Amino acid sequence: MLCNVHLLTALASLAPMVLAYDHSKNNNVVVYWGQNSYGAKHEGDPAHWQQQLSAYCADDTIDVIPIAFVTAYSSKGGLPELNLANICSAASGVFPGTNLANCQFMESQISACQAKGKLILISLGGATGNAVFTSNSQAETFATTMWDLFLGGSSKTRPFGKVVLDGVDLDIEGGSSVGYAAFARKYRSITNGKNKRYYLTAAPQCAFPDVYVGEAISSVAFDSIYIQFYNNACGNHVYGNKNAWNFGTWDNWAKRTSPNKDVKIYVGAPASDTAASYGYVNASTLSRIATETKSKYSSFGGVMFWDASQAFANGRIDRTVKSAMGGSIGNTGSTTAGPPTPTGGNCGGAPPWDKDTVYVGGQQCSYNGHLWSAGWWSQNDTPGQLNKNGDGAYVWKDQGACSGIVDAAALVHTDSYHIIDKADETDPVILAGTLTGPVIPPTEAPSPL
Repeated sequence: MLCNVHLLTALASLAPMVLAYDHSKNNNVVVYWGQNSYGAKHEGDPAHWQQQLSAYCADDTIDVIPIAFVTAYSSKGGLPELNLANICSAASGVFPGTNLANCQFMESQISACQAKGKLILISLGGATGNAVFTSNSQAETFATTMWDLFLGGSSKTRPFGKVVLDGVDLDIEGGSSVGYAAFARKYRSITNGKNKRYYLTAAPQCAFPDVYVGEAISSVAFDSIYIQFYNNACGNHVYGNKNAWNFGTWDNWAKRTSPNKDVKIYVGAPASDTAASYGYVNASTLSRIATETKSKYSSFGGVMFWDASQAFANGRIDRTVKSAMGGSIGNTGSTTAGPPTPTGGNCGGAPPWDKDTVYVGGQQCSYNGHLWSAGWWSQNDTPGQLNKNGDGAYVWKDQGACSGIVDAAALVHTDSYHIIDKADETDPVILAGTLTGPVIPPTEAPSPL
């Protein structure tokens, strides 16, 4: 018995330690996921496009992942719209009578990320400015809707199934400020006192005060503020100019104005030089900004990156900065989240098509002796046949006979019309719901928390 106890102790010591999110720390890293920013700028490099959410939870580097974005608040059937670019959108499949994307295949991925101690938030808005409230009462009703669809409430149309997200983020970059303070107050009234902590965050521009969420963050207790120090004259590219780079102004706001005197303020940064119009600084410069700001301002919470695809394609800038701040990065893993290099086989390394497998844009399969590449999210759409959407489109592109293909990865095809790139408002935008996908039945909702 004593020997068995020692054995169990030894085995326990070999198990990976899960680092739970600690809000009090000042070296946390927040990385937005959902919009495939790298893919929008580099259509010819699909290996570095946005991958499934689980790919970004493999090590300890990222602490918080806001899923972006809920792009409309009241659409068909009175429900919102959700667009996750090449992973899931209305074109992938919707709930009956709505334009709300059914992304319930992500349920297990979100649960796995949370099990690794990461906060998973749902982010509202984005750069398009099409998500707006017309009144405070509409905003208050929508707070209840978000509770039922994404948090601890109950609904038959939950986009991520039974999994309960950790909070809501406001990334409002256009439209109007109407309703956001009312939304935040109602959100707090719903979530306060529950047996799970629900976070409320925002991502204002660095220019102070913020046009869209300034009233909300100054009248309701927010947990974290992810300030966008890019695409503005006060961005990280002017760090050192006391008359321009204004983290001190936000620190003063945190201590004197914010209803939550323990609110955490983050330095937001583009994760590469193509992630924003301007304001990018390299990993060493951002590490210096982060460490100096950390030592000077007590409100500093860490660094926020836009976005995951850009960070992983840029040599894991997130990991470099996290390490500089003294945070754990755990298992270093790969420097990219791209697909593995094919190792051969009868179709350049591509696996056979499977009707039960969920495919996303850029993934490949072999079928009837040919190589096929998915243009967007697909499940049970047979290669060579019109998709079940009924819009006359083909999910799969025929890339030729397997007998003539050595490396399938060199022939990746995808469809990029789902992408919304918040970093560059001049990019063409296709909003969720303009191409409506197949109706997918929901799963059961969780019990209220």
